[in-house]
Amino acid sequence: MQGSPARIDQRPKLKDARMVLGFSGWMDGGDASTGTIEYLIRRFDAEKFAEIDSEGFYIYSFPGSMETSALFRPHTMIENGVVTSYEEPSNTFFCAEERGLIFFQGKEPNLRWREYADCILSVASEFGVGMICFIGSVAGVVPHTRAPRLYASISDESLRPIFQQHDVEPSDYEGPASIITYLMTRSRQRGLRMASLVSEIPAYVQGRNLKCIEALVEKLGAILGLSADFDDLRLLSVQFEKRLDDVVQKRPELAELIRKMEKDYDEEVRNVHMAELKEWFERQDIRLD
Repeated sequence: MQGSPARIDQRPKLKDARMVLGFSGWMDGGDASTGTIEYLIRRFDAEKFAEIDSEGFYIYSFPGSMETSALFRPHTMIENGVVTSYEEPSNTFFCAEERGLIFFQGKEPNLRWREYADCILSVASEFGVGMICFIGSVAGVVPHTRAPRLYASISDESLRPIFQQHDVEPSDYEGPASIITYLMTRSRQRGLRMASLVSEIPAYVQGRNLKCIEALVEKLGAILGLSADFDDLRLLSVQFEKRLDDVVQKRPELAELIRKMEKDYDEEVRNVHMAELKEWFERQDIRLD
């Protein structure tokens, strides 16, 4: 791709291609985005075939304390006085050719969003991608003992039936935007379809949330029609929840808070189901009163 920061090293032959995006940074609470994309790349033996040169997309020198500034710096390692590694943010495309899947693993840019987005969308166009899907998370008042709620936002109304069919609620949000929102806006301008699938994660759980990653993988697999089992991830998710339960049992105040969240969650689910049931009766012209 001449003149572009995106470089394609190999040209896999893809049929009915789909692209899945995962980013570190915004919307990666519980490692939901990075953890999911890492799992999918490994699960489908995807191989690197393209990348975006990171130069110019990130702020390295940020004013403020060393603690704050360190968050923006590249990572280096010095062993016995010798600089052995220097790592800038990576933005890499992987491909599972037989599955028609492209995975993108990157870091949300600080600068030049349009150029960065166009790099991703140009690769999508180059390989005939029919649908792009970001996977990530948002923090919420949800207990770890219940199934994570999933929400979708879309660039095109034609995608709505797909998510309705798979019982994914549409997002409602107003506030600071991410590169994902910009990508969806830009994809629409370029005639590409893109969606965002996010899991609600418990705000009180720190670190990688395997239960949310499992929920995203399972739902994405259903939406994309991936004929694969994810039993290994399901087992890790069960073990993760058990470890959380053990911690909660030792903290009565947290246990009480979680019981309240469970009650609110169950009531909300019941209300949603009742509303859906009423809507179904009305479509069948059956009166409830």
